[in-house]
Amino acid sequence: MKIFNAQQIYAADKFTIEKQAITSDALMERAAERIFSWVHSRLQGAKVKIHLFCGIGNNGGDGIALARHLVENDYEVAVHVVNYSDKRSKDFLINLDRLKERKLWPEFLDSDCEFPEIGHEDIIIDAIFGIGLNRAPEDWVAKLIGHINDSAAFILSIDVPSGLFLDKVSDKPEQVIRANHVLSFQAPKLVFFLPETGVFLNQWELLDIGLDQEYLYKTETDFEFIGKPEVLPLYIPRLKFSHKGNYGHAVIVGGSYGKIGAVNLAAKACLKVGSGLVTTFIPECGYVPLQTSEPEIMVLTDEEEDFISKIELPSNASVIGVGVGMGTHEQTVAAFSSFLNDTKMPMVIDADGLNILAENKRLLNKMPQQAVLTPHPKELERLIGKWEDDFDKLKKAKAFSKKYDCILVLKGAHTITIYDGKGYINSTGNPGMATAGSGDVLTGIITGLIAQNYPPLYAAIFGVYLHGLSGDISSSENGYEAVTALTIIANIGKAFMELFKRASPEGQEQPQ
Repeated sequence: MKIFNAQQIYAADKFTIEKQAITSDALMERAAERIFSWVHSRLQGAKVKIHLFCGIGNNGGDGIALARHLVENDYEVAVHVVNYSDKRSKDFLINLDRLKERKLWPEFLDSDCEFPEIGHEDIIIDAIFGIGLNRAPEDWVAKLIGHINDSAAFILSIDVPSGLFLDKVSDKPEQVIRANHVLSFQAPKLVFFLPETGVFLNQWELLDIGLDQEYLYKTETDFEFIGKPEVLPLYIPRLKFSHKGNYGHAVIVGGSYGKIGAVNLAAKACLKVGSGLVTTFIPECGYVPLQTSEPEIMVLTDEEEDFISKIELPSNASVIGVGVGMGTHEQTVAAFSSFLNDTKMPMVIDADGLNILAENKRLLNKMPQQAVLTPHPKELERLIGKWEDDFDKLKKAKAFSKKYDCILVLKGAHTITIYDGKGYINSTGNPGMATAGSGDVLTGIITGLIAQNYPPLYAAIFGVYLHGLSGDISSSENGYEAVTALTIIANIGKAFMELFKRASPEGQEQPQ
């Protein structure tokens, strides 16, 4: 699903109005009807007081139009117009007149007014600012936002929480609505997924307001939101007369004294995701633990007992996952550098592999094309340097990816895969996955997919999705706190099965 910026959304509105030969207020009415249907289906006429805080632009016009539908269906409504400017949009004024025709007179709030009393059992609908906000609100409006946030009432924001910019981080978080739920039009917004801006909403949902599909389909975007519809076309089915040789030979290189478990987890995940053969290359100290814990995995060892001093691969290896638990011993750094000189086969680099690259930047130019790097935030900072905010982080990550022709997997609550100037935002995963070894599992999954001839970018996108989905299945069965790297691995098969379920008429998913 494409994620459009503000300019593209405005262009989509204009294109839709012209192509469908409708007025702009008709499109606004369509939006208001969709919001009302959502609200009414949940409240079912409940006698709860609804406060609508409406600005004087088009977002406020949506709120004013919604108020009319609520009044016509006998809801108890209080409309508060936030009078932050002398300028009013045309469609806001049209809907204000329609509301007055229903004998509902809004309360106009300005800099010297008293703020309305809000009960903690009331509902607030926030329609103060929309996607076009480009400067901080005036002080009195900021205080109103604080008053709304302090009310303890349920807050529903229209399109975006008011005060939230679409292209930068607010330096005054107290001036942004903290929404319990957001109803966003047609497509999600990038700010929903970034750590510094996503905190202003708990949940979001999309409303289809009928923007023109031709425009949406043809318009290129910098980011996409990856869900099941985007992942299914990436899947490569298995053929009846195939054998293990058709599904690649993955090698997991890593481990050091006390950290052999990281290799174990990555190798298990690699095998579980479908790699035909899996070999590990580890220090001598890990031979017995690995050979006995997972009999399907082959084990090669370094001549050193506690760390890797050289890297030797099987002749038929097709992809390498390197770095998990590897350490940064001087001889290990030299071995990794020499290894990069000698191989150009597909590669996934994680953990200490990333740390070695960060400390020895000259090695970055030795990476094979489209190497997949999977840093957590601190590892990313070591690679690309400090960033000012989440938008600056994405800008620097894109520049790094382009400079070194690599695929960056920025791990987080919404993991973002970056390549060729584009970001792919993952939809799966949960807080329970913040657990030891989870990243090692992801390395194994992506490595195992590349072994099966998934292109590296697709392997990264698909692997991140499967990893998160496995974690979601694990948390649904055990709770967040009981999710472990091993339970994520155990549920990879169920995650594959989940991909091929289809919704039944009753809403239950059925296998396809």
